[in-house]
Amino acid sequence: MYRIKKTLLFLIIIFFCCNNNKTVPQQVLGKKENLKYKYGAVSSADELATEIGMKILMDGGNAIDAAVGVGFALAVVYPQAGNLGGGGFFVIHLSDGRDVAIDFREMAPLNAHKNMYLDEYGNVIEDLSTIGCLASAVPGSVAGLLYALEKYGTMSRAEVMKYAIDLAENGFRIKPELANSLNNNLKDFKKFESTKKIFGRKFKGGEILVQKDLAYTLKKIRDEGKDGFYKGEIADKIVQEMKRGGGIISYEDLENYIVKERQVIKGTYRGYEIITMPPPSSGGICLIYLLNILENFNLSDNDLFSAENIHLMVEAMRRVFADRSEHLGDVDFYPVPVDVLISKDFARKMFSDFDKNKATPSSDISPVKINNEGENTTHYSVVDSYGNIVAVTTTINDIYGNKVIVDGAGFFLNNEMDDFSIKAGVPNIYGLLGNVANEIQPKKRPLSSMTPTIIFRDKKPFLVLGSPGGSKIITTVLNTIVRIIDFGLSLEEAIDLPRFHHQWFPDEIQIERELLDGKTQKRLLEMGHTFRQVHNFGRVDAIMFLNDGVLKAHSDMRGYGKAIVY
Repeated sequence: MYRIKKTLLFLIIIFFCCNNNKTVPQQVLGKKENLKYKYGAVSSADELATEIGMKILMDGGNAIDAAVGVGFALAVVYPQAGNLGGGGFFVIHLSDGRDVAIDFREMAPLNAHKNMYLDEYGNVIEDLSTIGCLASAVPGSVAGLLYALEKYGTMSRAEVMKYAIDLAENGFRIKPELANSLNNNLKDFKKFESTKKIFGRKFKGGEILVQKDLAYTLKKIRDEGKDGFYKGEIADKIVQEMKRGGGIISYEDLENYIVKERQVIKGTYRGYEIITMPPPSSGGICLIYLLNILENFNLSDNDLFSAENIHLMVEAMRRVFADRSEHLGDVDFYPVPVDVLISKDFARKMFSDFDKNKATPSSDISPVKINNEGENTTHYSVVDSYGNIVAVTTTINDIYGNKVIVDGAGFFLNNEMDDFSIKAGVPNIYGLLGNVANEIQPKKRPLSSMTPTIIFRDKKPFLVLGSPGGSKIITTVLNTIVRIIDFGLSLEEAIDLPRFHHQWFPDEIQIERELLDGKTQKRLLEMGHTFRQVHNFGRVDAIMFLNDGVLKAHSDMRGYGKAIVY
């Protein structure tokens, strides 16, 4: 009877939350006297995954349990980015006050080397680092999700994975957006027999997608834990796929994959405290670096989309991305000068040449010398009523990764090797440049832009957020934070309004439609800026803490995700 009542309660909540961002009336669950927050919240890129996270919270799980359940669910219902064959990052604030960063980024195979994507003349071989098995690094998602669950969760693998297994085994009704995405990639899917078996046809929104092979893999993980993926039958299937497709991931690579727990990056902005992801993510350092620059200016003196503010933020972006290209990589292989790059004094010094009336050509900006010392990614945010907060960003890099499904195992492999600097001065698929700090080495983790972030106000949680978007992740998170802190916008406005981006090279402001009016564009052109309109970028899934422990959540209008608060 107890379980029946809980199930009915959950259905009532889903009914009230069918509008993406409407919260459930506070009376539904009532006040929990001994808990930090009255409610819990989940915001992710897919409605089904969000509902699974909420179900786990309602069954008594904590935010880590729910985040792991959402992660496995996204591997089923959001195959363009949710994954078993990729990697990512957790940033967690625990109820006891500890802050944790979990790095489950992919690792270069033992047989990888810095010239592996170059021909005999030193030229980059087209598509070799992006399509097919050689593009794959050793996946970390399964190890990372299980590590988080076992160390910080409260539920068993079976309890948090049962929903994802059911969706894979019995199918789910696909949304029109997913059908369109699959159809748009059909040409690449047909290049690989294993992928063609599952996705080698046209799909329609509303039809049921069943993935028996993926369900089998999930059951192996449920029953055997990490060994169910990195050893035994699934490992056999991965290695066999590598041999068929010219990849280099070996049994030894899989068996030796390790998750790393790292110290979070910390900073402040106008009195707000920020915790975010350290390297091998560039996102945390770049975000703090950008905010340290902007803190020296009163953005709110001008309109949000004024020429003055866009000019200022773009000039900050181009300098930060220049330094990203030179100094950021895997800290286990390269001495990243973290303390220097997140220093407020360093930010002031590096921005001392700012001209408020004139754009600086990117060709005139070089990475500063420091004595050394898809878009397919997805983010989700989870908060429980006990005080645990989780920001997770995970990826297989490009949409559907390297386009190869492991035959008989049902999941896409990543193409994360392209996130290394495959040749100095040659941009990756996101146009980002790199150098020695991010060159390919065996067991090294490629640099990422993922920026899962938690913000505190007066020592209390205020905002948890992150986004997909390749190089635009950092600026998407930045745009959102500035709009909330400097301009007092609501969570919905801050996320849904148009965005802009600059990354040093190409030397252009990438803008979403309707960002600029004619007068502002004219003024920016006079300053020396150039523009390129791009398709909508970023998919922020965020949770905000209001007064008295009340939560508000929002899933970006650019996607088809869902946010639920109870």
